[in-house]
Amino acid sequence: MNPSGDIAAQQANLVVVSTLLMLLIVVPVIALTLFFAWRYRASNTSATYDPDWDHSTKLELVIWGAPLLIIIVLGLLTWISTHKLDPYRPLSRIDENRPLAAGVKPIEIQVVALDWKWLFIYPEQGIATVNELVTPVDVPVRFKITASSVMNSFYIPALAGQIYAMPSMETELNAVINKVGVYDGFSANFSGDGFSHMRFKYHGVSQGDFDQWVQKAKGAGNTLDRVSYLELEKPSEREPVRHYAGVSADLYEAILNRCVGDGKTCINKMVADDIVRARTAAELCFTPQAKTFSMKTENASANAN
Repeated sequence: MNPSGDIAAQQANLVVVSTLLMLLIVVPVIALTLFFAWRYRASNTSATYDPDWDHSTKLELVIWGAPLLIIIVLGLLTWISTHKLDPYRPLSRIDENRPLAAGVKPIEIQVVALDWKWLFIYPEQGIATVNELVTPVDVPVRFKITASSVMNSFYIPALAGQIYAMPSMETELNAVINKVGVYDGFSANFSGDGFSHMRFKYHGVSQGDFDQWVQKAKGAGNTLDRVSYLELEKPSEREPVRHYAGVSADLYEAILNRCVGDGKTCINKMVADDIVRARTAAELCFTPQAKTFSMKTENASANAN
């Protein structure tokens, strides 16, 4: 509830408005419950005693009408916010006072949930980090998120809501940080023994500081290729921050398609081969030769019967 990013700010406002709308029903009900318990207690002989009362049109309208109106308003808020805050939807503004200028390209960051650490790949900058995320303020960021083995959840409360990270699948989050600072990031989905330590620091910095940080990472000297990734992928806890000066161009796609190791067939290749086989089988079923064979088989079966 103390957001520093525009998406999180909108989500916080949605929580506040929804809570206040529901309190319009909750508070009067609690207050009236206490009032009636006190007003019509057995010892209060001055209270009106009317055992034959059973209906009031005005009271029924209030009892059913007020909650119905609240539900309608909450439904509208839910429908609007579900589309407006869709994590896959590209940003249209930097904050409530600044629309996103035309032609602004978001920074792309590829996120991989490992056991039990986070890998961040910056394909445009050609670097990668472990357990450290840095982006410039007021610049839209597009996160592409996956996992190496088990389902996890990528969550920076100050930035936006949590997004699941799943092996062999890619989810997406579009967000922006508006304040310089250091924020907590962690996994919001239990994923084994090292889950409690699966945390990282998210730094919102100025554009100049971001450029300097990129240059510092490029000076790390080591490259994240398939061999080093397979070593990094092994389960470990309390992994220190580390930087990679270079990243293999196809590494993220190999992680996503579960084919980093030698000799493994990529999932997208398997799917493409299955589609080709299915089309070939379908085409064979509808060739003239196949139709003639099918008719002969049906005739032979009929004669046998």
